[in-house]
Amino acid sequence: MTFDLANIVGLLGSALMIVAYGYSNMAKAMNFLIFNLLNLAGALMLIWSLTVHFNLASMVMEIVWAAIALLGLYNSIKRKTP
Repeated sequence: MTFDLANIVGLLGSALMIVAYGYSNMAKAMNFLIFNLLNLAGALMLIWSLTVHFNLASMVMEIVWAAIALLGLYNSIKRKTP
């Protein structure tokens, strides 16, 4: 494995998703906006990385992960608006 830009971006994306997972398990009060933003950013970074180093199973999972994060963001924003 080389440490090219795609791998670095993919590792950073993975780190964001791990932080989101840790946050969801340790936060006393969950902020779904932050949680879904971290997951969306991480998934998008991994999707970009996978366009360079393609893996079909990972790409499908990240697209679904990003879609769920977008739905979560929508619901989170919708709840906050009167």
